[in-house]
Amino acid sequence: MSDTAKPSRSHAASSQRLRMRRELAAAAMELFATKGYEATTVDEIAATAGVARRTFFRHFRAKEEAIFPDHDDTLVRAQAVLEAAPAHENPLDTVCRGIKEVMRMYAASPKGSVERYKLTREVPALREREIASVARYERLFTRYLLGHFDEAAHRDGDDDPLLAEVAASAVVTAHNHVLRRWLRNGAVGDVEAQLDHAFAIVRRTFGTGFGANRLAAAEPGLRAGATGGGAETRREDEVLVTVARTDTPIGEIMRTIEQALRD
Repeated sequence: MSDTAKPSRSHAASSQRLRMRRELAAAAMELFATKGYEATTVDEIAATAGVARRTFFRHFRAKEEAIFPDHDDTLVRAQAVLEAAPAHENPLDTVCRGIKEVMRMYAASPKGSVERYKLTREVPALREREIASVARYERLFTRYLLGHFDEAAHRDGDDDPLLAEVAASAVVTAHNHVLRRWLRNGAVGDVEAQLDHAFAIVRRTFGTGFGANRLAAAEPGLRAGATGGGAETRREDEVLVTVARTDTPIGEIMRTIEQALRD
């Protein structure tokens, strides 16, 4: 067997799996809407989808999971965005791009997404399952931001877990706020533009503390210069770049620049 055949088979198997999950989800949605969530059984969902009970349990652990067929694959795509992020990108921007995969999942089927939203509002078990799915994204983004925290940007060394968790939560909350508003309005409007507006607010609020070390690593031509009072300068040929904390006195910044120019 050639190496090129293996990815093709893997992709076909993944597509077939997702197709079956969506068929089961469609059957569950139909039955939940007509019979009610409590009155619907797993056997009925499987029968409506034309498969055996054991097939249902190969894809979902319980009936409350059945109307969320795409979250596993979307989580994988979101992680792939993080792993493929360009070295110069601010990690908070990377996380904002990652969670857009979730929005695209909902936007790919607006009508079904609206119906699912209505069901999750009416059935506590479905709402709890949705919350559990959201928590998986939040954990993924928190781990990513923790790996890109710039301790030099903060006086308190214990701030890094707090900032990472709060920033990740803010991105997820902004996304969910826009998503719920869009679904309540019948999935009408440019949801991606609304999302970009919400993310701009998050970046203004939580955008410091991530990525400074990453930028330095991404630009090997920049060398560390003299520092003082929280200010840092870098020179490359005839260009001088100065980075300083916003609370650094202007006099200290000027002395740092003058020292770098003399070196």
